[in-house]
Amino acid sequence: MTDTATAAPKADPNLHEDGSPERLAIDTIRTLSMDAVQKANSGHPGTPMALAPVGYTLWSKFLRYDPKHADWPNRDRFVLSVGHASMLLYSLIHLAKIEEIGADGEKSGKEAVSLEDIKQFRQLSSKTPGHPEYRHTTGVETTTGPLGQGCGNSVGMAIAERWLAARYNKDGFTLFDHDVYTLCGDGDMMEGVSAEAASLAGHLKLSNLCWIYDSNHISIEGATDLAFDEDVGLRFDAYGWNVIHVDDANDTAALTRAIETFKATTDKPTFIVVHSVIGYGSPKAGSEKAHGEPLGEENIRLTKQAYGWPEDKSFYVPDGVIEHFNGAIAERGAKLRDEWVALTDKYRTAYPELSAELDLLLKDELPEGWDADIPTFEADAKGVASRDSGGKVLNAIAAKVPWLIGGSADLAPSTKTDIKGQPSFEGDNYAGRNFHFGIREHGMGAIVNGMALSHLRSYGSTFLVFVDYMRAPVRLSAIMEVGAIWVFTHDSIGVGEDGPTHQPIEHLATLRAIPGLDTIRPSDANEVVAAWKAVLKDASTPAALIMSRQALPTLDRTKYASADGLEKGGYVLADSDGTPDVILIASGSEVSLAVDAHEKLTADGVKSRVVSMPSWYRYELQDAAYKESVLPREVRARVAVEMAGSIGWDRYVGLDGATVTMSTFGASAPLAKLQDKFGFTVDNVVKVARQVMETK
Repeated sequence: MTDTATAAPKADPNLHEDGSPERLAIDTIRTLSMDAVQKANSGHPGTPMALAPVGYTLWSKFLRYDPKHADWPNRDRFVLSVGHASMLLYSLIHLAKIEEIGADGEKSGKEAVSLEDIKQFRQLSSKTPGHPEYRHTTGVETTTGPLGQGCGNSVGMAIAERWLAARYNKDGFTLFDHDVYTLCGDGDMMEGVSAEAASLAGHLKLSNLCWIYDSNHISIEGATDLAFDEDVGLRFDAYGWNVIHVDDANDTAALTRAIETFKATTDKPTFIVVHSVIGYGSPKAGSEKAHGEPLGEENIRLTKQAYGWPEDKSFYVPDGVIEHFNGAIAERGAKLRDEWVALTDKYRTAYPELSAELDLLLKDELPEGWDADIPTFEADAKGVASRDSGGKVLNAIAAKVPWLIGGSADLAPSTKTDIKGQPSFEGDNYAGRNFHFGIREHGMGAIVNGMALSHLRSYGSTFLVFVDYMRAPVRLSAIMEVGAIWVFTHDSIGVGEDGPTHQPIEHLATLRAIPGLDTIRPSDANEVVAAWKAVLKDASTPAALIMSRQALPTLDRTKYASADGLEKGGYVLADSDGTPDVILIASGSEVSLAVDAHEKLTADGVKSRVVSMPSWYRYELQDAAYKESVLPREVRARVAVEMAGSIGWDRYVGLDGATVTMSTFGASAPLAKLQDKFGFTVDNVVKVARQVMETK
């Protein structure tokens, strides 16, 4: 598709000398970006064109990065929160000649992003998807696109650096001192998650964090003043950040001074406001038309003319550009990494125990005996709330795994997720392991992901009903395959008197619908043990642990099956001899209810089976033979019992089955009254079981 341009733009008036290596590199980034978008007939050319000088200055002059070792632990992190400007990042990765790291962690010797990859921008199976994807493209530190998420991730990364430095750095052994840079835009600044994350970063005085804000005053609908006219710099000043203004994104000298000021700042994070012109140099410059669509062939020709670029060449990289750009980064990065490797070798001798611990952390492995002190729970009809047993298990593991760290959105006393005897992570104590995210669920989620991306086993907790405030980072943890742990308590109408605003109904179904998220709802204290063990063993699968407020009876595992069955997602907990007449399936607090109904049915001569189904995700990973052994096809009389919505249970109860579930919101009342009102009683479960047996 070709747009008709009415006039050529003026010659590029930026501050670089025509033909200089700096100018050539910057314009290469610009033209690669617009050519890739044009070839794909899809994408966002304007921001990469505007911010090419910013990317060039940061990467070539400051970024601590060894292109041959993109997984170097002490590298600087560069986060493109404006993920729609992905061609900026792909161009930088290409010109820096970052080498690919395979899915197995091995270096392939290939370019992470070749020129051919850039030509395949936004195409199926290419390494240059529309938005940057972690694990998919080496050099991409986090998956971005939903605006504001990268900002939150970067706070988590900065926190991780501070924690790692506090634990492992010793006199003469500075193993961790890297910085985190984030490129963000007007859209990021409008999103609440960035405000939540920035507020916490200022409170924590994260001086290793630098956000570079592209203030171009353009959004998809037009000028940002349609909805956004605040002084963002003043807002960040109030957050406790060091605010610097750069009036022209093309002024690389001013950009250099701003980043140098960041490097010299030791008591607060830095916010650099860079004023740019979207689609710089094109006839569409300064317009929303340069934001999310190709420029058009004629406009590209005129833009290249303004740059003094060959108008008839696409994907053109002039001689010497790669050598100049890669050379600056590689020379600095290789030297710094070599020094770091030599230092860590000496560290192994001076601090062998800490060195061994750090090796495990960076390999996402666990110490030997990490689960040795996890308690087991005796049978107890009165039982214990799974949030309480979960807190005990968490603390037993945390004593053995120092990098298991996290906190809550101001609810640790209720979610039971504080690590006993450990200090809080604060601006004056970065060795703390208890995090206070404040009432910022969305920010907490994005920050926990950033911590997990830095190899920490990080967790965040709140009430299950508030997962609605943080669904985006939970979803992104699954997309990225990072082992963030989400602890959601107060899991059902069991919340009781707090009423329907605090009683989750649809939330389990929506979490279970997220591909790759292991949603686990344990039925008693010993399933809580099994759940935590299963989660910690896998650092590439995020998990949502769903815990109760009310006490759950601790089942007698000498009478019923071992809680270790949780590892397979669903298992036969209680059974009768021979083929069952009816199967009762449940999760969480309703498993004990199903067991009681099973006992009553058995006493009445009905052969029944109870299946505990704590994790649909894990159950679906099992083979057909195992599934048949748990839910035989010949038994069509099935009842699912769960104090939540019914959506999804049809896959397990089938057309002939039934559910005892919620079809409305809850109510404010003591739990016993709610159970009677909504049918979560032994008598009702038995009644429904008999009905499905009669109609199967």
